[in-house]
Amino acid sequence: MTSLTFELHGDYVELNLLLKLVGLCDSGGAGKHLVASGAVEVDGVTESRKTHKIRTGQVVRLGTTEIHVHAAPGLAAD
Repeated sequence: MTSLTFELHGDYVELNLLLKLVGLCDSGGAGKHLVASGAVEVDGVTESRKTHKIRTGQVVRLGTTEIHVHAAPGLAAD
């Protein structure tokens, strides 16, 4: 399994954009298609909301790739 870390600069990132930002798809639109296909899990549960707000501490999985979301250095987690 591949494990990636994403540093969150703000309160949240939309799921489809996260997939793009970590390089798992080429665009936000492609990210929406991946989510709609049922291939994406958030914290172990299949997620169907394309623009679901991903926050610090959450884990997103696509296939054998996990994305661990952490607050960027200098930002306090709520």
